[in-house]
Amino acid sequence: MKKLIILVTLLAVAGAVGWYFLRDTADQGASYRFVTVELGALESVVSTTGTLDPVTTVEVGTQVSGIIDQILVDFNDTVKKGQVIARLDTTLLQSAVRDAEANLERNQAQLRQAEREFARIEGLYAKEIVAENEFNSAQYDLEVARAGVKSAEVTLEKAEQNLAYATIYAPISGTVIERNVDVGQTVASSLSTPQLFLIADDLSKMQILASVDESDIGRIVEGQTGRFTVQAYPDDTFEGTVRQVRLQSTIEENVVNYTVVVDVENPDGRLLPGMTATVDFLVETVSDVLKVPNAALRFRATEEMMAEARERMRARREARQGGGEGRTSEGGVGGGERRPRGERPEGQGEGSRPGGGMGGMMAGMMSGQMPDGMALLWYLDDDGGLAMAPVRTGISDGQSTQVLGRRIEEGMQVIAGVTRTESSSGFTNPFQNNSQQSGRRGPPRGGF
Repeated sequence: MKKLIILVTLLAVAGAVGWYFLRDTADQGASYRFVTVELGALESVVSTTGTLDPVTTVEVGTQVSGIIDQILVDFNDTVKKGQVIARLDTTLLQSAVRDAEANLERNQAQLRQAEREFARIEGLYAKEIVAENEFNSAQYDLEVARAGVKSAEVTLEKAEQNLAYATIYAPISGTVIERNVDVGQTVASSLSTPQLFLIADDLSKMQILASVDESDIGRIVEGQTGRFTVQAYPDDTFEGTVRQVRLQSTIEENVVNYTVVVDVENPDGRLLPGMTATVDFLVETVSDVLKVPNAALRFRATEEMMAEARERMRARREARQGGGEGRTSEGGVGGGERRPRGERPEGQGEGSRPGGGMGGMMAGMMSGQMPDGMALLWYLDDDGGLAMAPVRTGISDGQSTQVLGRRIEEGMQVIAGVTRTESSSGFTNPFQNNSQQSGRRGPPRGGF
């Protein structure tokens, strides 16, 4: 029993010592976080939010004041143009009509009396029995009586029209989406027309009013496709078409925005007015291209990685000067493939900066300057050594970016971060994206 206890103790001590030395050995190197180069499709989009609204809405009000006597429609009811939807109490309005009718009769009686008087005076004036001023006075009374009849007729028409206004009709065919009054409620139209109902035209056709930032509005054109989702159906994607880019701008928190109108078909009625839509405007699409997560393009090498790269490049130059033996490939900081005479290093094609290739890329990375539309991907070669591959970048969907390079292929593992490293100043942040090199942040913009 004692021998067994001693044996177990020795094994535990040996394991602890081994773990200690293995830990120190592991801490001397670096562990990388890799992402995979994939083959697939990419879409460049402009994302924003907007509100779903009916294409046409009409606010139904009242021209006269009064008490709501009848409400004949409710929320979500379908109405036809000319249908009666509400009535006001007509007691006072009918009284106004009767008063106008009485006033008209009085004025008509006054007109008949003025006509008789004028006829009498006119006969006497023709026989020169009455003076001219009396004739003129009778003629004046007749004209005033005629004007009084016309005024009374207008007053009666106004009273009758106000009575007609007490019956509210639907101005268009559509759906009632708002009802703002109840029976017995008093409405007053003295200052502004009160809104009784809000009727939306055909809800099978709707629109999104999306707000787009001024930095992206130049990429939006009429006829462009817009995909969107709503919170009510998070697993469904709907489509619309840009109908209008409005010229009027708005400023919110010092940001200039423009309104983009997107036409949407809603045959099944699932989309409701007021829903918030998250819209992606499709700007550009490519298929069957190599793409890499943006983390790999944002990655910046650590000082230790840069030191290793410089050392391997120095060894390569010495090998070349020594007669070409052990010449490494143009691609990384390690390898053994010769480059044909006269072939340009990758990254030194037309339009690239002088001093391109790996040396130029290394210098650009160390100085924080990279050619537009270019980036560096770090990976491990077949020998496990660090290597770099310059690539051209294409469109991006915000998560992945299109890349093109001679050594880039589907399934390739590239470095996206350093998970553990031991530096001269001690243990560093294990998930750093290595901002020591102040190169451009995020994937470079530009195409092929």
